[in-house]
Order: sequence, then C-alpha cells, then structure tokens
Amino acid sequence: MDETARLRHLYGRLTSLGYGGDYNPEQWGPEVHAEDAELMREAGVNLVTLGIFSWAKTEPAPGTYDFTWLDGHMDRLAEAGVAVSLATMTASPPPWLTRLHPSVLPVTEDGVRLHPGSRQHWCPSSPVHRTHAVRLAERLATRYGTHPALALWHIGNEYGCHISRHCHCEVSTAAFRGWLRERYGSVAELNEAWSTDFWSQRYGTFEEIHTPRKAPSFRNPAQQLDYWRFSSDELLACYLAEKEVLTRITPDVPVTTNFVPLAKTLDLFAWAPHLDVISYDSYPDPHDESVPHRTAFSYDVMRGLKGGRPWLLLEQAPGAVNWRERNGRKPPGRMRLDSWQAVAHGADSVLFFQWRQSRGGAEKFHSAMVPHGGRETRIFREVRELGAELASYPELLGSRPERADAALLLDWPSWWALELDAHPSTDVRLLDAALAHHKPLYDASVACDVVSANTDLAELTRYRLFLIPNLYSVTNETAERICTYVRTGGTVVMSYFSGITDEHDRVHLGGYPAPFRALLGLRVEEFDPRPDGTWTEEIHLEGAETITTFPHGTPAVTRHTYGKGTAWYLGTRPAPKEMRELLDRVRTERGVLPTLPNLPAGVQARTRVTTDGSRIHIILDERNLSVTVRVTPKRGVRR
Repeated sequence: MDETARLRHLYGRLTSLGYGGDYNPEQWGPEVHAEDAELMREAGVNLVTLGIFSWAKTEPAPGTYDFTWLDGHMDRLAEAGVAVSLATMTASPPPWLTRLHPSVLPVTEDGVRLHPGSRQHWCPSSPVHRTHAVRLAERLATRYGTHPALALWHIGNEYGCHISRHCHCEVSTAAFRGWLRERYGSVAELNEAWSTDFWSQRYGTFEEIHTPRKAPSFRNPAQQLDYWRFSSDELLACYLAEKEVLTRITPDVPVTTNFVPLAKTLDLFAWAPHLDVISYDSYPDPHDESVPHRTAFSYDVMRGLKGGRPWLLLEQAPGAVNWRERNGRKPPGRMRLDSWQAVAHGADSVLFFQWRQSRGGAEKFHSAMVPHGGRETRIFREVRELGAELASYPELLGSRPERADAALLLDWPSWWALELDAHPSTDVRLLDAALAHHKPLYDASVACDVVSANTDLAELTRYRLFLIPNLYSVTNETAERICTYVRTGGTVVMSYFSGITDEHDRVHLGGYPAPFRALLGLRVEEFDPRPDGTWTEEIHLEGAETITTFPHGTPAVTRHTYGKGTAWYLGTRPAPKEMRELLDRVRTERGVLPTLPNLPAGVQARTRVTTDGSRIHIILDERNLSVTVRVTPKRGVRR
C-alpha cells in the first residue's frame, strides 16, 4: 500500500486539524484518568501520542508483556473519539535490558561508557537493542493493528537528541568498518577519498580504522564527515527495522517519527522518504526575539522534506520548558500565535508535550496542557480556547500550503563538512547563513520553500529565485544542475565559501569556487576572515559586474549574466538592512511577491489551498495589534 493510501487512514480518523499531546496515563491512577477524559472533551482533543516512554511498564521482564493497562486506555480513547498515534515505546530501554546486556550502552569519543537513568541510553549499532525493540514493535502491531483508535505509528522518539547518537564502542566501530566497506569497496578507494597520505594515515586494512575518537590534534576531516553520515544512517536503520515490522503487519497504517528542533544531527532529506508524514517538535525560546523567524524557517524545512506536503507538529510547549538555564513562560496569547504559525507553514496538527504536567521525574517543571494547577489556570483556558478555534476550520485539514516562488538550498553533508575544524574561520555556521538569507523574504512575507541538493532540475526550474547559503561541499553533479538552472533562465543568490570541496572534503582544484567560476563570472584568490567575525575575500572578476565593494575597494557583491539567467554572489554577509535591500531588489526583478500585498511590518501571511481549490489566508501579527488586511475575495476564502 502506498504512502497516500496510508495517510487516508490517519485523516479518516480526524474531522479537523489534529489537536492534543503526549498522553502518559501510566503516571497517574484511575481518578485522574476519569478527569482526563472530561478535560479532553472540554479542550477539544482529537489526537494523542500514547506510550512513548512505556517500555518498562509494558515489558517488565524479558519476554513478559502486560498490555492490560494499555488496552483500557486505547478502548477509552476510541469511545471518546480521540485518535491515537501509538508509540513503539523504544526510545528508553527498561533497566533490565542494560543490566542483562550492558553492551547496549553507548560509549563517548573519549572512551566513557554512559549509564542508564536518563533516556536514549543505547548504542545505535547494538544488535541486542535492535532485536528487543523490533520484538516489542511486533507485539504492539499484532495486538493493536486493527484497533479503532489507532491512527498512526510513532517509532522511537526524537532520534539523535542526545550524545548517544554518536557511539564509539567496539560494536559501533565494527559497524562503521562495515559501512565503509559498502561505501568504498576497497581500502585503496577509501585512502583516496580520505586523503590519507597526509599525516601518514594510509590504511592497509579496514581493521585499522576506528571511529573518530579523541586524538592529539585535528582528526581526518573526511573520516569525521563519513562518521556523521554513518551515525545518521545507523539511527535510520534502527527506525527502519521497526518500520518493516509495522508495515508488514499493518500495511494500511502510516508511520512517522518526531524530529528534534532543527539540528545538524540527522540528514533529514535522507530520512524523509521513509516517513509517511513528517513530524516535528518545536520549542522556541520566548526570551529570544529572533524566535518567530527561526521557527518559521524550521517549519519551511519540515514542509520541504516532502516537497511541500503538510506535516505534523507533534510537540511544543504551552508554557515554559525545563531544560534551558532560564525557562521563561510564554506570555498570554503566545501559544495561540505559535500554533497558528505552524498551521500557516503547513502543519496539519497542533500537539504538545505533554497532556498533563508530571508530578515527579526530570520534566516535572515542563509545562503541559493541564498544569499542576489543573483546570483553573491560564494555560488550560488558552488550551480550551485554541482547541475550539482550530476545530472551527475543518477545511484546513489536508489543505496544502500554496507553492512558493523562492527556494533555499539546505544540504546536511555540506553542513557537517562546513563546520569541521581547521577551516579559515569558526564563525562560518550554516544555520546562521541560512537564516540570514531567509529572513529578508520572511520580513517581506514572501513564502520560501527549502529544498535539498538532490532536487531534480525539473523541480528547480519551477522556482523564480534560488538562494544558496554557504554550500561548502558540493558534488560535480549538483554543481552542474545549479549551473543549468541558471543557464536556462533561473536566478541564484550564492554566498561565500561555496563550491570549495567535493563530497569527500577534497578541494575542487582550479581556483575557488571551481565548479561555479563560470556561473559566477569570478575567481576567489584568498579568504580573509577578520577578527570581528566579518568574512572578506579577494575576488577577481571574470565577467561579473561589481554591485558593492569592500572598504579597500575590491568586489564584495557581484552580479553575472549566465545564459538566460543571473547569478549573484555575496563575498561577505551584508548587514541585515543591506541584505534586505539586496534581496528585495533581486526578488522584485524576478517577480517574487509577498503572499499578500502591503502588509504592515511585523505581520506575516501564508496561504493554504484546500482540496476544492479555495485559498485560506492565515495572518499572524507579532505586534499583537489590530491589523486590517484587504484581499481580493475569492470563492471559499476565510479571513
């Protein structure tokens, strides 16, 4: 059964946007369960995630299962019309597993074995952990596969969230060697890719290779880059082992897992094909003024993972979290605005961690839909109001965000390579660059998709404007695709330190940036990052025109006509005001317009298109003032 058919199973159990949160009834007794049922009805909850951290309760001893507690909750939720995203419970192994099999515990790069007592205390390469996890997933699928409450499978939880994502034990080392054998075929090919003649690192056999553990000085950059790839792939293999069981037993039930707030840990574009629907956990800091934009960017990434399809917000906080140094509350109205921002950028659900605030444990001060104070709290009143509001727009469920005319490239392997050590400057950070390119469009209320380096040419040519921030590592194939996009009429804005190395972190020879010299009409002779963190470089024009210069008079921003298109190059990062002016100029030339015209500063708009073609404008006012927006009425438009 294909992905679209499986998603019908999820959407068939909802009549409006999913609304609810992580439900952990095992923390409470029957009297609280009865109140939960009443409060869920009051709040308009129609979707919960159940059982994420329930392995120890469900399998209290090896091979001994107790599903009676879960049976009751699944039945009760089904009777109440609440759909369930049922977790496979494998994110946190029970104490007996690490006691009987201590080899499942991960080891850090300096040789320290981590211990249980937290969560995600397992080695991604451990066959023991994987065997037990798959066995539990199989039992759950067999028991609940046809249950009327089951809407979605939730595998694991927040893969790669903690340092256990990078394990250096002997099991991981053996798995890394196997991964390298499959990737390179021979040690000779690996030596070539890793440039091992430098510092006398040439290997004679795969058995001489280790994970990149703590070393006296800089470690081999290609080894580190491959280890990032390996770690993402190993976690994906854990996910896929459970998914195989679930789809075999329940082929009509969709499968997902929740990604952590945007990080470089996992190559999400490599993971995305294996999720029926993308799911995301969002935890913006209410003390950070840049949060609305950073959050919008992360949502655009989630939407881009599946080519613009809706995604699920599976976790956010209704108030304060518990894991920052200072955990500020969300002021009144912030939770509503955050939730609608997710919907505006493509979310088909608004869920929280968690339903009821824990009385004990590490997250007892993490806010919840039902706080310690219960019904008579501001947070619960806002939860109840938001549930009613979301339910009043049933046509949003399954609608798609309107396609953008601008796209931004995000590539995880290049991100990993860019931020390795021994580079010209430690100030060059991929997310900083991506946000700097994205923000002028965001401030102008211009929609922007996020695409991968492997996006095919036919898809790319649908965009009028293509932003490429710090694409440090690039294959020849990707570089040629970008050049062809411009040559056939596209417009690119590319920032510095792009096109420098190949997929093995070997420099493209022929003058920087070799794969893009003809495209950009220039050559970069030297990099010159300044003590204040500013990036400068020595640029020689080879057909491009100078738009702005560095203080010493050499080109800083250039423009080059290439075929039927145009390539802009930023040899530094302009200040925010200049960056906005530049991208306003470029997008206006290309006819890339705001979602709605003439919006006041601080007001955002995004449009979703329903199955019958109606357009729903969602308008977000960060200033919390009354705003009037005029639009041309169209059939079915809600304002």
